[in-house]
Amino acid sequence: MKKFLISIVVLIAVIAAAGLYVTRPKTVDPARFANLSGDVAAGERIYYAAGCGSCHAAPGSDDKLVLAGGKRFETPYGAFIAPNISMDTTQGIGAWSQLQFASAVLEGTSPEGSHYFPAFPYTTYTRMQDHDVADLWAFMQTLPASDVPSVLHEIGFPYNIRLGIGGWKLLYVTDAWALKSPESDEIERGRYLVEAMGHCAECHTPRNAVGAHERDRWMAGAPNPSGKGRIPGLTPAQLDWSAGDIAYYLETGFTPDFDSAGGGMVDVIDNTSKLSSEDRAAMAAYLKALPARE
Repeated sequence: MKKFLISIVVLIAVIAAAGLYVTRPKTVDPARFANLSGDVAAGERIYYAAGCGSCHAAPGSDDKLVLAGGKRFETPYGAFIAPNISMDTTQGIGAWSQLQFASAVLEGTSPEGSHYFPAFPYTTYTRMQDHDVADLWAFMQTLPASDVPSVLHEIGFPYNIRLGIGGWKLLYVTDAWALKSPESDEIERGRYLVEAMGHCAECHTPRNAVGAHERDRWMAGAPNPSGKGRIPGLTPAQLDWSAGDIAYYLETGFTPDFDSAGGGMVDVIDNTSKLSSEDRAAMAAYLKALPARE
């Protein structure tokens, strides 16, 4: 009996160790970035496509290049507060290497080797190409430093246990595309802008009980995480605008019925207005190509 119990304990320990190994924070293979130096000009476009300033600029600041953090995001799990990701070497990420930045963006892993909460949309960025990550890092290194300290998230138990995020990543983080087979180069370009960088689905796709995207209802609209109102769907079942209307909205913030963007979309339009007309047209083409989902 004693040997049996010992065997059970050993088996449980082995299973637990295997689980911890499989769900450990992962980092990017250094070989992938060994020969990538990054292009600042290309990185500026990626910066706006990825919406970095929308989340990490200080609340109320008109300067979206000073990434001091502090913006609150209310969710059913508590409040996530955007950290300082400026080039300050103490309070920001100025002491990071390119590889540490890539591991954060693509794998959701901090330089200290812990999981980031998926309020940081690495669930989207994981689809980014390596050279785009290198370009983004090159541009961000040109931005101002801010010595404003980051504020801790206000997340309650058990959601504040980062160890469990490894299992969540294993189950729900994927680099697979939601739109499987784009029918043109333009739609494929739009897919990359929306699904890999723009992280539109982070707001416009509903989530399940543990906060993962319901991929069978991709971009079909979702409750506002703050609990106030609903974020509209963007598939053809909910949005009957023409591709030209969508592209114009992404440039100006004006809708076909002469209304204007409000709320969080103001920051989104501030970003998309800085993209090329070809980028905005590609994003519009992608939205028109999505399956109509109720």
